Amino acid sequence: QLQLVESGGGLVQPGGSLRLSCAASGFTFSSYGMSWVRQAPGKGLEWVSGIDSSGSVTTYAGFVKGRFTISRDNAKNALYLQMNSLKPEDTAVYYCEKGVARGQGTQVTVSS
Repeated sequence: QLQLVESGGGLVQPGGSLRLSCAASGFTFSSYGMSWVRQAPGKGLEWVSGIDSSGSVTTYAGFVKGRFTISRDNAKNALYLQMNSLKPEDTAVYYCEKGVARGQGTQVTVSS
């Protein structure tokens, strides 16, 4: 069955960087666009970034544009999110998403 497993979260100081990974299985990864979404404490899900099946088209929410980079490795069935210049307001649980399916998420905390 479909499985998405996120990793790479942690505690980082403002201005720092993290790279999130998502390991996908149970479906033909290279055939689907993927997304990253996040949920901050007490708030709803928020779309962060998307990428098409080939990795050639990427889109970003305005609040992360220029700071985050989405990428994928179809040979490894993996999705990534490079996050730079992190801000306290980026604190959230980050999920990779295929359609309505999401993994368990990985916690990102930005704090000094």
